[in-house]
Amino acid sequence: MSRPAARFDRSSTAMAVAASANLSGKLALVTGATSGLGVEIAAALAAAGANLVLGVRNRIEGNAVAESLRRQSGRHVEVETVDLCDFASVARAADSICARHDALDLLIANAGASKTPESHQGNGIDVRFAGNHLGHFLLANLLHPLLRQRGARIVMLTSAAHRGRPVRFDDLAWIERPMDEFAAYGESKTANILFAMEASRRWERDRIAASAVLPGTILTGLQRYHGADLKQAMGFIGTDGKPDPLVKTVAQGAATAVWAATAPELAGKGGVILEDCALSRPHSASCHPWTGHDPAILSYGSAHRLWIESVAMLRACEAPIPLWCEN
Repeated sequence: MSRPAARFDRSSTAMAVAASANLSGKLALVTGATSGLGVEIAAALAAAGANLVLGVRNRIEGNAVAESLRRQSGRHVEVETVDLCDFASVARAADSICARHDALDLLIANAGASKTPESHQGNGIDVRFAGNHLGHFLLANLLHPLLRQRGARIVMLTSAAHRGRPVRFDDLAWIERPMDEFAAYGESKTANILFAMEASRRWERDRIAASAVLPGTILTGLQRYHGADLKQAMGFIGTDGKPDPLVKTVAQGAATAVWAATAPELAGKGGVILEDCALSRPHSASCHPWTGHDPAILSYGSAHRLWIESVAMLRACEAPIPLWCEN
């Protein structure tokens, strides 16, 4: 796919992108919609006319965001409690959404964990791989009957942290290796891209297109457990403690996800990686350290294998696996 003519760029905001879109009559599910990118994405989609389901861990916070969005946009906004690390919670949320709706037009997989107080869930799987990848993988598959009704778009929020972090099929759950939280996060973000690739391939006949979005370097709640030294090492702040000049605002960071969800030039275009409201370019030595994707670790062979392994991991956790997930 060639790069479409640029209407927006890295400085564009989510609301600027939404102003050119018409989502009237459409329903969007946004996970992680109580802070940061999730709130900004949800607000922009509502401004474009979409009705919303907010997938949140904390219902009190979710209700407050929903009420604010209703006042701002006049749209219908629901709150659905879901813990993406808890596969029973994911199943309950999917059942609840399917009971209320016949179709889902947009799934924005924004919720994510980076550095956390705990490293593994009760199921023995690293919280980053469980929540960032497996929870969204299960949610998308359980919602597939709704996604296929009108040819939905799935938008996976990934990260530049994926570069140089191929998924390790010998230890996806981070059980055998000494824990490296940054590496674990990076591998989960690689998994997000591979999911977009394989879901688009498998569900092309259903007119479901999944993309992966690199939002850029943004200081959000995702870094709430990062100390100053780690933020500096990751390029978020300089030695003076101030944000790097190339760090985006939350409004700018959310723009590419909204573009992925609304751009007419992306209709039916699945398996693509997007950045700065355009197709992402492969990372090279001439790039800024936090731009571009890593094509060396992204293959359809790996995407297919990850799908199979993900089904097996969920089955081992006794998660409800729909039949179409295994075909």
